[in-house]
Amino acid sequence: MRMLPALGAVGAVTLALAGCAGPTGQQDVEPGSAGDRLEIVATTTQLADVTRELVGDAAYVTSLLRPGASAHAFDPGPTALAALASADLLVINGAGLEGWLDSTVEASGFDGTTVDTSGGLDLIAAEDDPHEGHDHADHADAAHDEAAHDDETAEEHAAHDDEADPGHDHEGHDHGEFDPHVWTDPANVLVQAETIRDAVTAADPDADIAASAEAYLARLADLDAWMRASIEQVPTDERRIVTTHDTFGYLERAFDVQVVGTVLPSLDDSAGASAAHIDELVAEIRATGTRVVFSENAIDPQLAGTIAREAGVELRQGADALAADALGPEDSDTGTYIGAQIHNTSTIVTAWGAEPLPLPESLA
Repeated sequence: MRMLPALGAVGAVTLALAGCAGPTGQQDVEPGSAGDRLEIVATTTQLADVTRELVGDAAYVTSLLRPGASAHAFDPGPTALAALASADLLVINGAGLEGWLDSTVEASGFDGTTVDTSGGLDLIAAEDDPHEGHDHADHADAAHDEAAHDDETAEEHAAHDDEADPGHDHEGHDHGEFDPHVWTDPANVLVQAETIRDAVTAADPDADIAASAEAYLARLADLDAWMRASIEQVPTDERRIVTTHDTFGYLERAFDVQVVGTVLPSLDDSAGASAAHIDELVAEIRATGTRVVFSENAIDPQLAGTIAREAGVELRQGADALAADALGPEDSDTGTYIGAQIHNTSTIVTAWGAEPLPLPESLA
């Protein structure tokens, strides 16, 4: 909330439009030109959207990440550093997601308040995650007994191994103490939203956000109830999914969904996968009767397609890809946090052979 000279008419219009803009990863006005409103920077597209919904027009919110961009490997440019330099609040996911954060804050000269939204959450310890470096060896021999891989598949495996960094331990390597993908459970996001609301109120007691915050928190509660009711239509032993990387652990825990395995056996979407892991995951898919492999919007679906083809199951990609680590474009179905969760739930439930329940009026 840096105090600057009054804006002209053009600046006022630009500022008004910026306040209601969706996540872009860019600033729509010059840093430091938000007048007497708080300037808030959020690290991820999800947090930026949640913060905008909470504060309405009472603050100006910038997302460091663009739609469809991974939060695991972010290289901040001048725009991101400028946004941070003038920010009053920095809203972060925490839980080890933003490994690039310390150096970015230092480079920007940010001297505001950091709001870590992972406080108060029941985090999943990384070492307890069953999918991080998951060993599917019990099923691997069965897969090889069923059918031998053709030459094209072998070449694809070799090519993928060649792309991997030989100096990096891709399978099961350490990305932090906790699984940071907390947003796949909307109950976690409700807690995060309360943390953001309280931080904004503390930073600017005059900010009129009570009504917008209350309304959004109620929508998050409705989202949680709708997701649960839609998923519970499917018998528990049929709620099986395979995703591109290990991002749905909190959904698994909250909604009794079984993540059979992941294309990349890691919490980090920049990791790689060995030919052995691919073979083992194919065997796991066949052994469990899993029907679908889901690609993710921020990751190339090629390897997921290879695994689905080998396992003889469907690949959901393109418009049916899950919005996992990032929201989609502003005007798309996945352009908001709530929209992305509705999309993901609908896509998963439909793949299980059911139909998602009608949306309540608050979410429609």
